[in-house]
Amino acid sequence: MKKLIEQILKFGVVGILCFGIDFLITLVVAAICRNLGMGTSPAALFGAFWGFTISVIVNYILSMKFVFVRREDMDRRKEFVIFVVLSLFGLALNELIIWVCVDVLYPMVASAFAWLTAGLVTAAAKIVATAIVMVYNFITRKIFLEQKGEKA
Repeated sequence: MKKLIEQILKFGVVGILCFGIDFLITLVVAAICRNLGMGTSPAALFGAFWGFTISVIVNYILSMKFVFVRREDMDRRKEFVIFVVLSLFGLALNELIIWVCVDVLYPMVASAFAWLTAGLVTAAAKIVATAIVMVYNFITRKIFLEQKGEKA
């Protein structure tokens, strides 16, 4: 149990760092896109795609070095492909949650809350999506990528 808690804490540190990368890129790209005339929802989704993509690469490197015990029976290319496939499902979940927040929920409350700007909604949606996807990521990576047994 102590090892699992330590692993979750390491995963949390890596996750916080990658969240910072993802969040910053998401907001900057979305703001640039909105300033170039793109609508709020497409800008948020485009920014989220790039933030997520860049953070996945950083996350793979850090997770496999510091968090998970690599499987001895899996070569690194296969490991990376599995990591990316799992992350793509996470990306789909991430984008779905952001879309629901920005396209479905935001229009329903925007007129009642004048202070609720497109940027604030994008940020809040990203935080909600990240929390949910983080749980999914830990569980799936532990199942599919980590060495089983006494070496883990």
